[in-house]
Amino acid sequence: MGLFDWIGGQFIDVIEWVDNSNTTMVYRFPRAGNEIKYGAKLTVRESQVAIFVNEGVIADVLTPGIYELETKNLPIITTLQHWNHGFSSPFKAEVYFLNTKRFTNLKWGTKNPIMMRDPEFKMVRVRAFGTYEIRITEPKKFMTEIVGTDGHFGVDEIDMQITNLILSKFASALSQNTLPILDLVANYEAFGDYMREKIASYMDEYGLMLTKVFVENISLPPEVEEALDKRTSREISGDLNQHMKYQASEGMANGNSGTMGDFVGMGMAMSMGNEMVNQMNQPPKVDKKTPPPLPSVNLTQYHVAIGDEVKGPYDIRTIQLMIKQGTIKKETLLWTESLQDWEVAEKLIGKYFTPSVM
Repeated sequence: MGLFDWIGGQFIDVIEWVDNSNTTMVYRFPRAGNEIKYGAKLTVRESQVAIFVNEGVIADVLTPGIYELETKNLPIITTLQHWNHGFSSPFKAEVYFLNTKRFTNLKWGTKNPIMMRDPEFKMVRVRAFGTYEIRITEPKKFMTEIVGTDGHFGVDEIDMQITNLILSKFASALSQNTLPILDLVANYEAFGDYMREKIASYMDEYGLMLTKVFVENISLPPEVEEALDKRTSREISGDLNQHMKYQASEGMANGNSGTMGDFVGMGMAMSMGNEMVNQMNQPPKVDKKTPPPLPSVNLTQYHVAIGDEVKGPYDIRTIQLMIKQGTIKKETLLWTESLQDWEVAEKLIGKYFTPSVM
């Protein structure tokens, strides 16, 4: 190595850092044994803080700006280096850059389901996930409590600790919740604010601030969601007219909605639905030429619960036939207009299950 190479490699006269990763929180300027030249230029950009560490001790903390490293700008390190009388010589202090910007879109989520009491479903297991944001507020405390001598500290190195804090407060919030699980969607923001407030004191100990916590989703187990889907389907099917309209609109969305046939089909479906509803609501027409039923015949009309569907109404003769065919059993639920609730067939028409009646 020549003389000029030795001189060029011995002193550092420009110190700066530009972050291209968006995940680096602390970066140690690569000194590799080189000495920092007295009077060197230091550039600290917006959303950065520079920390000088001299012999393991934090000497100076510099905020955004351009500095010329000399005694008047480094009062603490000047004392440590014994530059009391303005002695101008190189020094070997380490320079750390801290990124004070807000780190966003950091993920959190439950590892295992959380048990909670629910007014509607009693005991349920829920999962949740979302995002959070943090930033460095006290660089010196963050360096001493978290970073230490790490020369390249990223968000991923503290992400797990913060996630565990969020999950512990989320479980606590669920244990105090009295709302049904189906109403929690309207309270995601309140849940996020609650967790942020509860974790604030812990974050202060690290020199960090938890600026935002977002709850994106709270989900139920697949079997509970499947039961809810079935319940919703039954509710939609309750109004025949609306159900026909729904099916017609679904056909348009899934088929060639630009053809005339789609609109004709929708119109026919809506017309059929309206006609069927009107017929169901109108009283039956009486044909004067047809004699009335015999007095001994049971005129009661029964609705039958078969599986998840309601069939009927049927007269007693049809009911007898269905009993004979095995469609209606003793435990099958029946309902008539005179009943307030469903009743098992054995209790309501038990006599028809005996062979003599059949």
